[in-house]
Amino acid sequence: MTSELHTFIHLLFIGVVALFPVVNPIGTAFVVMPYFARLDRGGKKRAVGTITLYAFCVCTVTLIAGQWILKLFGLSIPVVQLAGGIMICKMGWEFLSSDDKDASADSSSDVGDAKPRNIDNQLFYPLTFPLTTGAGTISVLLTLSAHGADTDLRQMLFNMGAIMLAIVVMCVLVYVFFLNTQRIERYLGSQGERIFNRLIAFFIFCVGLQIAVTGAKALFS
Repeated sequence: MTSELHTFIHLLFIGVVALFPVVNPIGTAFVVMPYFARLDRGGKKRAVGTITLYAFCVCTVTLIAGQWILKLFGLSIPVVQLAGGIMICKMGWEFLSSDDKDASADSSSDVGDAKPRNIDNQLFYPLTFPLTTGAGTISVLLTLSAHGADTDLRQMLFNMGAIMLAIVVMCVLVYVFFLNTQRIERYLGSQGERIFNRLIAFFIFCVGLQIAVTGAKALFS
């Protein structure tokens, strides 16, 4: 029992440490901030709750059936990295090339009323996948799943439980940071927010490019 508990704690620690940089709840909170700009507190709480639920489902399905799904479609992790990286690059480019005049034009009452419906269509893609849980998260979870595999069913259940708890910890952090983006926005101010969003957009593009290059290298090596 002591050995199982030690393995549980060890895997939980490894899971949190491995997932934190790829999920990046703090950095991603800045990225999703523009999407929540015109939502009231209730709408934002509902949207963040849905994103968190989607993120949990993506992580859980990946952990339990990820290897099987990849085999079913004949996919490899490098292919997932390449595709996910391209998707992230596309989002970063759209943020960089967006016109502030277009954003200000959206402040009319009609668009304001339609915003909750628009963001509902964006809660899974792109806000949950690939922004919150992308190719990096899937790769890490597949690796953790393989690491936690064991011939002893009881030990394997302990291991999967530890990784699941690490996923729950990440989802809680995502919920907390995403919900408090308005406080961050207040500290930055409108001009600071605009500058920061452009910088973040550039970094999103670079991160996507890095993931795509890593996948391409592994694919063609």
